[in-house]
Parts: sequence; C-alpha cells; structure tokens
Amino acid sequence: MNIEVENAHKRKKQPEVVRRALLDQAARITLEQGLTKVTFQAVADAVGVTKGGVMHHFATKNALVLEVFNDAMAKFEAEVDAAMASDPVSYGSFTRAYIDATISLGEKAQAEYDNQATLYVLMLGDSELRELWAKWANAQLKKHAATDDTETLSMARLTADGIWLSDFSGIHIADKQSLHDRLIKMTHRDFDTSSN
Repeated sequence: MNIEVENAHKRKKQPEVVRRALLDQAARITLEQGLTKVTFQAVADAVGVTKGGVMHHFATKNALVLEVFNDAMAKFEAEVDAAMASDPVSYGSFTRAYIDATISLGEKAQAEYDNQATLYVLMLGDSELRELWAKWANAQLKKHAATDDTETLSMARLTADGIWLSDFSGIHIADKQSLHDRLIKMTHRDFDTSSN
C-alpha cells in the first residue's frame, strides 16, 4: 500500500488508514526481512509517508513493534474465537481452532502474511513479546481446561506449532493437508485416549 503524499494539504487526513498501513507494512517487513529491518524509515518508505508520519503514530520502534504484535494477537484470537463459536463439538474445540489458525492451508497459505507468523517471528526475537504470548496462551489453556486439557490435545497443538515453524523455515512438508487432517482427528474424544 502506498499512501499518496502529493498534495497532502488538499487530501483529507485519514489517520486510521495510515496507522493500519503502518502496522501492515511493519508486519510484512518483519516476515520478509526480519525484525531488525523494521525501522521508521523502512516502514515510512513502504507506506509512502515521511519518517515523521510514522513517529506521529508511534513514539518509538518498540511501541510500533508492540502494536504490530498486539494487532496480530487480536486477529489470531478473533480467528480462534470465531472457529470455536462455529464448532458444534465443545470437546477439543480450542485445539481444533488453534490448529486451523496455526497451519497455513489453501488461501491462507497464499496470503502475503498471516497473524500467527507475525506473532511467532516477533516473539522469537523479543523476550517481552514471548512473555505476552505465554500469558495469552496460558490464559487460553486455563479458560479451556475443561475441554482441551489432555496430553493428546497438547501434543496436537505442539505439533501444529512445529509444522508452522518447519513451513516458515522453508523445510519441505510433503502433505501438510494430510498432517492437518490427522491432527484434527486427534482432537476428537473417541481418538483421545488420554482423556479417559
């Protein structure tokens, strides 16, 4: 996205549109080039605003990175919550939603970037963001303990994380759809012997 900077005095200011573009481009740079390449100038250039325009919205690089993380977290959580809300079976519903949100298939795999990837890349590079991720994940596990607290469901979520990391790292996965489907099967009560 490139926000027009020509005739800036004539166009209406759209701070939310600019802010959204800044977050999206910072996330894209993080995924494509790494967290160290996220600078005010790089984000400004990607959006087509001045460095001061970025600083108007975010006082520091840390503030920008934290907001990118929070934005990706909110989207990831909304994706998980929506999947759970549409799941007719409560047992394992958080794990199924987590697997679907974590493993990129179909259209999601073709997307420029996804929320889970943004979260992982940011937290891998920053201990404070890892703490925020752990706080969220632990709260979710506690919240869904009645339906998703078994050894088998834990293994399914951890395997989904491993598939994501392999995929993101460029490690060939022969049939990711098949792996996804097997993990989803693991989330059903009749499969999960650890729930007895």
